[in-house]
Amino acid sequence: MPNNSILLSMKHITKTFPGVRALDDVSLDVKECEIHALVGENGAGKSTLMKVLSGVYPYGTYDGDIFFEGKRCTFSNIKQSEQAGIVIIHQELALSPYLSIAENMFIGDERAKFNIINWDKTREDAMKYMERVGLNENPNLPVNRLGVGKQQMVEIAKALAKHAKLLILDEPTSALNEKDSKHLLEILKELRDKSYISSVLISHKLNEVAAVADSITILRDGRTIETLEVARTKESLVSISEERIIKGMVGREITEMFPKRDNLIGDILFEIKDWTVQNPDNPERKKLDGVNINVRAGEVVGLAGLVGAGRTELAMSVFGRAYGENITGKTLIEGAEVDISTIPKAIAHGVAYVPEDRKELGLVMIQNVKENTTIAKLKKISNMSVINEHDENVVAEDFCKRLNTKTPTILQMAGNLSGGNQQKVVLSKWLFTDPRVLLLDEPTRGIDVGAKHEIYTIINSLANQGMACLLISSEMPEIIGMCDRIYVMSEGRITAELSGKTATQEEIMRNILNN
Repeated sequence: MPNNSILLSMKHITKTFPGVRALDDVSLDVKECEIHALVGENGAGKSTLMKVLSGVYPYGTYDGDIFFEGKRCTFSNIKQSEQAGIVIIHQELALSPYLSIAENMFIGDERAKFNIINWDKTREDAMKYMERVGLNENPNLPVNRLGVGKQQMVEIAKALAKHAKLLILDEPTSALNEKDSKHLLEILKELRDKSYISSVLISHKLNEVAAVADSITILRDGRTIETLEVARTKESLVSISEERIIKGMVGREITEMFPKRDNLIGDILFEIKDWTVQNPDNPERKKLDGVNINVRAGEVVGLAGLVGAGRTELAMSVFGRAYGENITGKTLIEGAEVDISTIPKAIAHGVAYVPEDRKELGLVMIQNVKENTTIAKLKKISNMSVINEHDENVVAEDFCKRLNTKTPTILQMAGNLSGGNQQKVVLSKWLFTDPRVLLLDEPTRGIDVGAKHEIYTIINSLANQGMACLLISSEMPEIIGMCDRIYVMSEGRITAELSGKTATQEEIMRNILNN
């Protein structure tokens, strides 16, 4: 059994990009047989540090030294780091959807002789590693037939097949439900305790970090702030509080995670009546069935439910009918029925939608901050179809200032920003359209605690200006902490309407399950 000596040591790592020092003299030690959490706000340098370690940023493009199992590492690519026993699992899973589980596990490492693949050996080896992560599926099953949680298990099994000694997991539970997240964390503990495999866990879910980590290293502004050691005995684990971690991450205590809002709530501004939508992949099945909700001016209304309840489908079908078939029902603004059956019509009536997936649906990642800010309503800064670049610059600079978007320049590519700042650009884009109704779908997914607090403050400010905000979130504390009223949704139907002031997580879950 490992003696808890140092497995990985990264010393004085400095990495710069044009105009930005992403890592500034960062040091990190990971022991054998431990789960080591790496936390920090978006842009703190966590993913950059792991890309340096795994060879994504090759030796020579950074300053500092890396030692693994006592040997100095000069990785030029990912293949070399994997051969040493370091395997990284990125937030966006690197699986080919139409290949089988077994094929995905051994891409680039085929079970072959004389360039002929031995499919029996491929399936046999796949099942061996799948069993270690508790994945009881047919290895011939295409990956796109699996849920996200099981796809994550395939990635871990794939890493074990590469004889990993150190697993790096970048936000592994960000897209998982509570059950799948718990299972994944149990797998990491089992790998630590039975196979003596260490893990570096990058996560914004501080409750998970506090529950499973043996050590916690905090990065802030590209620097190592501190490493917290978790007291562990044979009988128990003395966890470090989330508040203690937050203080290290943001340099201050966030005493009120959900800022208070004392705004006047007006009359009903936005209504959805008898909204029914059929599944485009299965027209016989209703995805939404007779949904009725309303949002008042100055009000933040929450939409709670499990994955698959139909919350995102509701928002997308309302916003320009971007989802669904055979849509029936009415949308009303200030009591008058409005036609928002296309996205341009929705925008014209003052309805905006901040999507769940900012990278795929919210931003053009290869365009800059300025272009992303104005893209939804170019006519505001153009004349005779010619864009006024001065006006566009002024608009982008103004929104960066108002939303405190951290970017070196408005000409910075959106894809180069941290998650929290990308989300602020998405908000800027839709606020530029002068909305009266704002549909927010998981607006804080994948962003750190400091950026979350800033997003909450922005939402409160918009409500104070009289906007009607519909907030979709899978985080129940967020729903309860931010919303004046809460609709509970299950299997395409509204099952309850609760007061945000008195609702509890237990009450919400009871209404989800007892539909």
